[in-house]
Amino acid sequence: MENQQKNQQSGNNQKQEQDINQLLKIRREKLATLQEAGKDPFKITKFDVTAHSREIKENFEQMEGKIVSVAGRIMQKRVMGKASFCNIQDLKGNIQSYVARDSIGEESYADFKKYDVGDIVGITGEVFKTKTEEISIHASSVTLLSKSLQILPEKYHGLTNTDIRYRQRYTDLIMNEEVKETFVKRSKIISAIRRYLDEQGFMEVETPMLVSNAGGAAARPFETHFNALDEDVKLRISLELYLKRLIVGGLERVYEIGRVFRNEGLDTRHNPEFTLMELYQAYTDYNGMMDLTENMFRYVAQEVCGTTTVPYGEHMIDLGKPFERLTMIEAVKKYTGIDFDQVADTAEAKKLADEKEVHYEDRHTKGDILNLFFEEFVEEHLVQPTFVMDHPVEISPLTKRKPDKPDYVERFELFITGREMCNAYSELNDPIDQRERFKAQEELFAQGDEEANHTDEDFLNALEIGMPPTGGIGYGIDRLVMLLTNSPAIRDVLLFPTMKSLDK
Repeated sequence: MENQQKNQQSGNNQKQEQDINQLLKIRREKLATLQEAGKDPFKITKFDVTAHSREIKENFEQMEGKIVSVAGRIMQKRVMGKASFCNIQDLKGNIQSYVARDSIGEESYADFKKYDVGDIVGITGEVFKTKTEEISIHASSVTLLSKSLQILPEKYHGLTNTDIRYRQRYTDLIMNEEVKETFVKRSKIISAIRRYLDEQGFMEVETPMLVSNAGGAAARPFETHFNALDEDVKLRISLELYLKRLIVGGLERVYEIGRVFRNEGLDTRHNPEFTLMELYQAYTDYNGMMDLTENMFRYVAQEVCGTTTVPYGEHMIDLGKPFERLTMIEAVKKYTGIDFDQVADTAEAKKLADEKEVHYEDRHTKGDILNLFFEEFVEEHLVQPTFVMDHPVEISPLTKRKPDKPDYVERFELFITGREMCNAYSELNDPIDQRERFKAQEELFAQGDEEANHTDEDFLNALEIGMPPTGGIGYGIDRLVMLLTNSPAIRDVLLFPTMKSLDK
């Protein structure tokens, strides 16, 4: 019985493939016929669009009776003798068009009847309402602008296969309206960020992507070879060290929004290339960065979503009220009952880790183990906006120490929905201390830590020239977009996420 079902399924698949091949052949034959008749759509270079679907619908009282020209993809088509209807999808939505033989002419109507779902057309006509009160365009002309030679997914089932959706984002954008809305909103989020920072006196800059020393974060870089100079170079993993050089140069408030590249795994939160924003402000500290972050998140949510309370999964995230602020030690104590201020040394910390079954490496110190406890027991609980402050110095090689507690640094991370949204410091501007931190990082690299930083002599030279007290911060733009679009995975907010090659 099982073999019989498999054979039947195989037969059905084979017939379906034959049917699709026949339909594809027909579409190419239609194109050839048009070309032979001197009506090749691919020779048309422009069409003057005067309105979009949403504008017509939202302003019908002003638009009724006016002649408009719209362009878009045929998503539905109903041919009924001497008159037909089609539904056109453009950037802003979709709109119905009434196409009658007596209005566009017999020859044009005969051509129109042969058009396929997926074809791109331009329609000129009068705005009106049908008897069923649907806002439509009574076509006076229909122009085929591009012939679709492929078949769109069946409209009622849509495009649901996530692998195909990510690989063929163009089809995904056509078939899934909410996907298009996500990427329209992404663009608005980035525009709102720029407006906010510009109003705060920040200057947008650009720094190198190909670097000899990929520093500023704990991550493995991608490596390549620069033929012209016969040198190995890396793709940047951070924007930090070049932006700090600009603070040294006297540009007091700078930011950059750009791609960074980290040679790491793929999951719902990580893609090897992603969009990072970093900003640096002279004469402030991490407290100033907390205030800026809280105000900016609130501003962007209000601008883009029209509210500071946004849904994410089963939660409502309140960006309107003051964000909670906890030190890392307080956070670990809150969720585990262990007070690391009372932990005497690394040996005692490792004993606690053994008791709690927290995995660590021999090289890890008390500060590393505090961070492991935080990752293991705390992060998932930080659903509402929470600043976690004052990290151990061992995991913060570019951060200024706390004057009253030198084993810890003036650093914070913002967590929302259990995810890190940004990472900020009072920047280390002591070149002697910075050299020692780089030295410690080099030792970690020698012990097998491939994500450790390397000494950057030019950056140290810049610090020796003198960098003012500075607050700096890095934001994962993709995660902010995920939050404000209620998207569960980073691939849902990247137009073209990294995918394994189909040839492998």
